[in-house]
Amino acid sequence: MPYTPILATLGYVLSPDGSRVLMIHRNARADDQHLGKYNGLGGKLEPGEDAHAGMCREIREEAGIECEQLHLRGTLNWPGFGKRGEDWFGFIFTITRYRGMPLRHNPEGALEWVDRVRLHELPMWEGDRHFLPLVFDADPRPFHGVMPYRDGRMQSWTYSRG
Repeated sequence: MPYTPILATLGYVLSPDGSRVLMIHRNARADDQHLGKYNGLGGKLEPGEDAHAGMCREIREEAGIECEQLHLRGTLNWPGFGKRGEDWFGFIFTITRYRGMPLRHNPEGALEWVDRVRLHELPMWEGDRHFLPLVFDADPRPFHGVMPYRDGRMQSWTYSRG
């Protein structure tokens, strides 16, 4: 059977000095699978949309800003991550330059600038703690990870760099 994951983007907008990250605190919808957790910004790719264009669109929709410079930091394969066990595959970006003033909230929750050194203190998906150091490290090579989930829990984590 062919593998047909949901394709998505996940982006981390950095402050001009690189010390803070714009995160969404998913606290607006009671039915949200991510309720109470902090997340980067992003979402599903649309048909005919490449990952770069999809990331820019998601940042525009969720934060109200225009991407001027972004970097693909890696890819993540999340088998079983969806609410009903759907497979997801994500393109992970950092946004290092943007135009405009970020929104304070959107329909999914509050947008907050968080010190990068404090990210590990936030409530988030347990798997995020494994790949976030790779998103922000100095290694220019993208990472490519696999993080299977079952019943909302990470089962394992492997990655390579290339």
